[in-house]
Amino acid sequence: MEADAILEIENIELVYNRSVQVLRGLSLTVPRGQVVALLGSNGAGKSSTLKAVSGLLTLEDGEVTAGRIRFDGTDTKGESPHALVRRGLFHVMEGRRVFEDLTVEENLTAATFALTGRAGAAPANFDMVYDYFPRLRERRRSLAGYLSGGEQQMLAIGRALVADPKLILLDEPSLGLSPQLVEEIFTIIGKISRQTGVSMLLVEQNAAVAFAVSQYGYVMENGKIQLDGPTARLMSDQDVREFYLGTGGGAERSFRNIKHYKRRKRWLS
Repeated sequence: MEADAILEIENIELVYNRSVQVLRGLSLTVPRGQVVALLGSNGAGKSSTLKAVSGLLTLEDGEVTAGRIRFDGTDTKGESPHALVRRGLFHVMEGRRVFEDLTVEENLTAATFALTGRAGAAPANFDMVYDYFPRLRERRRSLAGYLSGGEQQMLAIGRALVADPKLILLDEPSLGLSPQLVEEIFTIIGKISRQTGVSMLLVEQNAAVAFAVSQYGYVMENGKIQLDGPTARLMSDQDVREFYLGTGGGAERSFRNIKHYKRRKRWLS
């Protein structure tokens, strides 16, 4: 395990309803101050991995049955989700999950709960959020339920920033957004990473935008890591280019025409 890692996942296995195994010996590391991308097709286990880290599995009758997860040098076993949030781990879930009946500013205020009782925590900084997302400043008195999808995603990330996180788990931030908004939000994500030094584990199906902001990546299939490496190396890998970037295969090797079980053996090992 790496001494400078903010998150260490070592050989975890995950089961839902005591019978359905989702993760099989999964290991990955997020170095401090870096953005790590976790790619994979639907059902690969990406969101379940994030829930295992943030402690939300118990809400869905899920359980880590083997292996260990360490956040900021401490084993997370037995820690509640709110305790992890107060230690600096914030999960931006898929689908944004803002409080629709609260205003933008009230949503940000709710996130200050994460600062309660945390030694050395910085004061809640709404201005920083508004500087990164000027649109939220304009809409700060509006109910979150009336925001556009892109604005809600900005608010979800803004709440994470208010919590003064050491690690942000981002689950599909591009989901349901127009290409222009995706580009805008990922540009800001990259800017946040560079300027604040906060670490991020980013789950995405849009490999192109994920690679644009990350330094390292993992590719999952069937609950296991099949490939990992620096972003630049993954971008040049033939399998990644073919199945996740949509290039390098030609018409005769279209993903649409290749059955999952016919992929190269190293993807199915």
